[in-house]
Amino acid sequence: MSEPLWRRLAAEALATALLLATVVGSTIMGTTLAPNNPALALLVTSTSTGGMLFVLISAFGPVSGAHINPIVSLGLAASGDFAWRECFPYIVAQVTGAIIGIWAAHAMFELPVLQLSATARDSFGMWLSEAVATFGLLLVVLGCVARRPTAIAGAVGLYIAAAYWFTASSSFANPAMTLARAFTATAAGIRLADVAGWIIAQSLGAFAAFLVARLLWPRLTAASEPLAAESLRTPA
Repeated sequence: MSEPLWRRLAAEALATALLLATVVGSTIMGTTLAPNNPALALLVTSTSTGGMLFVLISAFGPVSGAHINPIVSLGLAASGDFAWRECFPYIVAQVTGAIIGIWAAHAMFELPVLQLSATARDSFGMWLSEAVATFGLLLVVLGCVARRPTAIAGAVGLYIAAAYWFTASSSFANPAMTLARAFTATAAGIRLADVAGWIIAQSLGAFAAFLVARLLWPRLTAASEPLAAESLRTPA
């Protein structure tokens, strides 16, 4: 991409911070306004997150690609549409931004900034949900990159909004988000001891998505065309 690396990393960190502030903040708001109606609280979070993803990818995509997710950075690198050497700094920026976003949400709702989650999420159904959610997310991203780059923002936002509802895990589908959410004691949290299992499940789902993408869109190889680099390295 044409932007210097420092600017792209700043954009990734900021976009990820805004996403996590949205996820945690909307969870706090939903559970506060509808304490006895978990379906309504989930609707608040899913629509907020899906809408914010569309906005963030549209705004930050031209700067950094708006990956906002290590799985997306690694998936694009594997498909030949992102430099492997830039994956590590991108992931560091994403994790840093995710934690800052959670702290910002805590501060906005006047909660203790530093927290640890005690919410256990260690069942087979949760792990399978994360594998499925991540599989679908990366497949959507790679499919749009291969055929309809301009549709990425809408496709990713709608997919995540829907995945909140059809997965038992409410679809984290993002290792940076998963790790960061260990540092919130709100309903959005995950116990730190459970994070590794979720990231393994997400990685397996992502690997399966990459294999399927190579079958469906064979141009997703190291020889694939640069794909309008500026407008596509986009996702969440």
